[in-house]
Amino acid sequence: MENKNVCPGCQKKTMRTEEERRKLVNRLKRVEGQIRGIIGMLENDAYCNDILIQSAAVNAAVNAFNKELLASHIRTCVARDIREGKDETIDELVATLQKLMK
Repeated sequence: MENKNVCPGCQKKTMRTEEERRKLVNRLKRVEGQIRGIIGMLENDAYCNDILIQSAAVNAAVNAFNKELLASHIRTCVARDIREGKDETIDELVATLQKLMK
């Protein structure tokens, strides 16, 4: 049976400490709560500007999550792969950075 929580084509895994996992999941749960709040604002016909401000807060929270995960990725996965001579990891990192900076 296929795990629907894993992206198609993803073969690599990253082992994280329980604390790292907890921190990342907590960040995403806060973002999830913010999104639910925005949905509620829309359903209650909140003022556009108020919704936009909340949307900007969600973007900032997602960016903070990305920065934390990216820093961890560089310190662990990328550093390990470079030490092991897997230079293709650099190209993967560059492609990821380009996507994050769109």
